Amino acid sequence: MAAAPAEETKKIQIYSSSSSSSARKVTPFWKEKYEKDAKKYWDLFYKRHKDKFFKDRHYFDKEWGRYFKAREGEKLVVLEVGCGAGNSIFPLLSTYQGIFIHACDFSPRAIELVKAHKDFSCDQINAFVCDITLHNLNDMIPSSSVDIVTMVFVLSAVAPEKMTLVLQNIRKVLKPNGYVLFRDYATGDLAQERLTCKEQKISENFYVRGDGTRAYYFPEDFLTSLFTENGFHALEVGVCNKQVENRSLELVMNRRWIQAVYSASLPNYSDLSTKLEEVTDDHGTSKISTEDSRVHDEIDISDSIAQMFDVLPSNDVVVEIKLRGYVFRIKGLSKEYQHTCKSTGLILWESAHLMSNLLAENPSIVAGKRVLELGCGSAGICSMVSVPFAELLVATDGDTAALDLLNQNVASNLEPSLSEKMVIKRLIWGDKEDMAVIKDLGGFDVIIGTDVTYYPEAILPLFKTARELILNRDDGEKKSVLILCYIQRRADEGSIMSAASHFGFKLVDRWANGTSLDDGIISSWFSSGAACGTEFKNTPLIILYFEA
Repeated sequence: MAAAPAEETKKIQIYSSSSSSSARKVTPFWKEKYEKDAKKYWDLFYKRHKDKFFKDRHYFDKEWGRYFKAREGEKLVVLEVGCGAGNSIFPLLSTYQGIFIHACDFSPRAIELVKAHKDFSCDQINAFVCDITLHNLNDMIPSSSVDIVTMVFVLSAVAPEKMTLVLQNIRKVLKPNGYVLFRDYATGDLAQERLTCKEQKISENFYVRGDGTRAYYFPEDFLTSLFTENGFHALEVGVCNKQVENRSLELVMNRRWIQAVYSASLPNYSDLSTKLEEVTDDHGTSKISTEDSRVHDEIDISDSIAQMFDVLPSNDVVVEIKLRGYVFRIKGLSKEYQHTCKSTGLILWESAHLMSNLLAENPSIVAGKRVLELGCGSAGICSMVSVPFAELLVATDGDTAALDLLNQNVASNLEPSLSEKMVIKRLIWGDKEDMAVIKDLGGFDVIIGTDVTYYPEAILPLFKTARELILNRDDGEKKSVLILCYIQRRADEGSIMSAASHFGFKLVDRWANGTSLDDGIISSWFSSGAACGTEFKNTPLIILYFEA
């Protein structure tokens, strides 16, 4: 008997009280990329998991059976929005005879999985690819012809600013006396807390997962306002709590989801064969109990234990990079997982690739000089190319995970005599202690930064740090220089020029890819017929050359 309490104390309750509002947001570049590539990320999801990820949803009859049974004897038409691999469709068909289901998803691979299912029949299912934030449902479904719309963990995958478009689209095909059956994530769910800790926040209550798919966590008042403002009437709304135990990990996890029913017009409860039995509030809206787990005992959350606790295969990949006279085997993060970095230090950007080519073909840029690389990341190829020629080479980044991986890459790619010559240090721009450590090494003739200007708030600290660490030459010798290379769409050049001027940097030369080369300093780096000139011709790269 004495052993029982000890068993209980082993279990850890995972439910962070941290505020999601304090989480660092992803950069505008990645936010735009997630939106633009949303279809691709979900297509990759279904390519990887097929129809094995989600359990079939057999709880429709228990949770919402009265809405289906109220139409018995009629030809019931259902629209499943975001049908995925059909985990709702086929349980519905087996439960309710004679229904017809329109099933749409914006992943072509998901629709292929639905059509490949052994129970698929064109007589019962109309499955089609559709982005309901963009495509008109009326192109595939007649107006006012659908009795019930099911939305199960689907609206959360849509950017909040586009959710109104989804509801307006649905309303076109829903009958005036039709219903929307809704279940999705609620704020405070464990998965939201995990994503907050990983700094994968896109906007308020909106996050990106490790595989690039997105999830919004609904506050109850936001969801109700969203539907009512688009002409729907709430019949049931409530947040459900469920404590889930994972015995192998000895974890107790709190899962929260919001469940609701909306009607397209003011409800006529006499139309239901079984009237709503829950206690209603003053507005006639049924309030689902947040404490009663008996009714809602079938968990249906789209995040697996493996996803949330990183029980995943290693994401490290080795990329071979060939430069003039060099071959580097760089260990980093695969493209699929690059966006999960708290910084961009585990990503090899095109600008670093171009600049390392130029340094390999023009070692005079750094020969005999004291060189500092800002934001070198885990690859550090600009530093590794420069170290044989430089008097001193210091590679810096603010992300410790990137620096750990950089140490591995340096050890596996450079001879010991060169790796010992390369100094690797943590440097957060503008941090007095970090800058003091670097300053103790002496000033620098050349400072290089590739794709370090993508985050507008970082531009001033970047130039402040460069100003502190660059050598001041007042003896008539050639001035110390700061070289920046970046992809044009990822930087605000106006902010860069303003910050440069403020900290005493003068723009001496500018090179833009795709323009004719003149007789400037940068163009001379390409004069030897550099292979990199053609390799990057379709990438909008910019190089700026400043003197201090």
